[in-house]
Amino acid sequence: MDNQYAVLSPWAEVDPISVKGIAPRLDSLSGKKIGLFCNFKRAARPMLTVVSEKLKARFPSCELIWYYTPRLHVVEIESEEKAKFEDWINKVDAVVAAVGD
Repeated sequence: MDNQYAVLSPWAEVDPISVKGIAPRLDSLSGKKIGLFCNFKRAARPMLTVVSEKLKARFPSCELIWYYTPRLHVVEIESEEKAKFEDWINKVDAVVAAVGD
């Protein structure tokens, strides 16, 4: 009976591609309009309330613009509240989203 096992390494070989964001970072949040995206989950609003307080303390000149949705997914927003969502997203320079689980 052969009692040998093949041992495989969990480390993968990857291409050395540098990480970059999906959008350029803002140089500062001062004077910027920050969107706060809040879904219907119970902890989303309290979490974003704390985030908003921290943002205002650190960047007093930033403007915070809330978007609250009773829906779970952006896909649902796009189908039923598309104009409202697009109006909001076009007014902000950056977005902080909270899913309150």
